[in-house]
Amino acid sequence: MSAYADAAAEQVLRGARYAATLQQQDLHGKMKKDGKITPITLFLRGQNIQFQYQVRGQDFRFHMRLKEDQFDLLEIIGTKTKKFSNAKLAERINGTDLSFEDLSMRFLYWQNSSIVGEEKINGQKCHKVRLINPDGAGDYRIVYVWIHQKYGALMRVVGYNADGHPLKQFQVTDLMKVGKEYTLERMRVDSMKNNKVIGTTYLEFEKPAKVNTNKPGR
Repeated sequence: MSAYADAAAEQVLRGARYAATLQQQDLHGKMKKDGKITPITLFLRGQNIQFQYQVRGQDFRFHMRLKEDQFDLLEIIGTKTKKFSNAKLAERINGTDLSFEDLSMRFLYWQNSSIVGEEKINGQKCHKVRLINPDGAGDYRIVYVWIHQKYGALMRVVGYNADGHPLKQFQVTDLMKVGKEYTLERMRVDSMKNNKVIGTTYLEFEKPAKVNTNKPGR
């Protein structure tokens, strides 16, 4: 299947990518599951985003490098950087319901996308966008995302396997305003099997103390 991004969908997705990364910020937060907390930090530097999470005081890092029509996910081990293994994309992080592909939201960069409708999420008008996996890596074959029409922020995500069954759903419960942009403050992530929730993790971020409101061109 050839990769094709509908022009309207690509414009909406660009806004969601920007709102998700905020540019030139450090975001500190945590993943919470069954009372266990995993600290996480996102270092956002325009087209370079580094993720760091802690397990028993030890830091683990991976890196997302963005270019026009290109998305690279890299693993950082010591002082060396290597391409992230596709086999690890769906791996759960420290027993949570979030995988590496979830945290990086790599599906937002898939080039095969289209707007398939408009729906309300928590009373807010959203674009509903369908994204099709171009390379078969990771768990998801099709992902639907709902993007706030006014703020451009991601509001809901549902990822499906090759059989069309939902594997995971993300529901944003709180947004925060950082500078002039709205982005994720709290999100619920549910793992699913046979259309039933089998595990839940909450992803939460703190509002940055210092805000850089310089907004580069998209």
